Amino acid sequence: MFNIFLFISIAFLFIFLFGRFLEKMRVPWIFASLFLGILLSVYNPFNSITTSDTFVFLGELGMYFLLFIVGFEVSLQELKKKEKFILKSTFIIIFFEAILGSILIHFIFGYSWLISFLVSMSFASVGEIILIPLLDEFKILKTKLGRAIVDIGVTGNILEIFVLIIISVIITSHDPNRIYITLASLVLLFSLTAIFVRFRHEGEQFRFMNVDTMFIFSIFILFLFLGIGKYADAAPLAALLAGISLKTFMPPIRLDLVEKEVKAISYGFFAPLFFLWAGMSVSIDALIKYPLVILLIVIVTKSVKIIGSYFVAKEELGKKESILLGIGLSIRFSTSIIITTILFQEGLINVDLYSVIVTSGIIFNFFVPFVFSGLFVKWKIGKASG
Repeated sequence: MFNIFLFISIAFLFIFLFGRFLEKMRVPWIFASLFLGILLSVYNPFNSITTSDTFVFLGELGMYFLLFIVGFEVSLQELKKKEKFILKSTFIIIFFEAILGSILIHFIFGYSWLISFLVSMSFASVGEIILIPLLDEFKILKTKLGRAIVDIGVTGNILEIFVLIIISVIITSHDPNRIYITLASLVLLFSLTAIFVRFRHEGEQFRFMNVDTMFIFSIFILFLFLGIGKYADAAPLAALLAGISLKTFMPPIRLDLVEKEVKAISYGFFAPLFFLWAGMSVSIDALIKYPLVILLIVIVTKSVKIIGSYFVAKEELGKKESILLGIGLSIRFSTSIIITTILFQEGLINVDLYSVIVTSGIIFNFFVPFVFSGLFVKWKIGKASG
């Protein structure tokens, strides 16, 4: 008889072995956990374990820790300094794809325009967490192209805040009595964030504090925000705001060290469990039912992002670099799957649409490293030029 400890050990062994295989193909190892989840959606001999409250709780923690890390990437001070080119590109590229995506979702699956827009915003987001190692491998992370890809991806995370707020409001709107609790919780969350921003200079006194102590303080802040966010069904938003608050408040010299520890526990344990949990919700029947829809979403949305990037950035970066910009911005994984999972778990979208969105992301992300490699070699950009 298996228990949850044995199941997790077997799952991580699979993720370790299959992840190493994927890395040799320049595919991020974290995909191994999502693939395992999809396999278990077909046949799951561990159903009693994977549907238990304990495993679901671990999966949700994985989601919150990922959003916490995304919050570390958002700097409100740096956002003010962004070049007009970055802000304009973020708005045009992401919303161009979101609008086209909304049209597809609305007319194919019959959802309202609001839900269609929220879903399309999820796959219009950028997986900068996956992009950074890829850009670093080709030695272009600190070039104008590399910084543009990362800056647009990080700036796009600001839009995720508004998406999470809208989702929270929709979830509680059916119960008038909960609207006041929701509003109070959201006001408190943003007030706490504003306080951290306001007293960021006072945070300098923590620069000599032990890293382990600062890590405990960070976890305290995360769970404080999560606890408040739970009242508004906005725990994902709370996790993101907790990361932004600490990013603003904590001294850079301590933030870098604490961020490494948070990323280690997140990517080493919680994130794989989240993607495993998310993958098990994929319906194979839906994939069989909508193969052309999946292909259509991949072609249309990614073509839109590449074309949009070309016209927005060709003067700033050059024609070839603007195409690479569009391809890079097409990578989506972390926040996109999180938002889609939230919509699915809250019953705002069905399993068919959830499966189509997740699968379309996997298909494109799997081939992006190969496309990058080919174009870098052909155009002699970055590492290939040496």
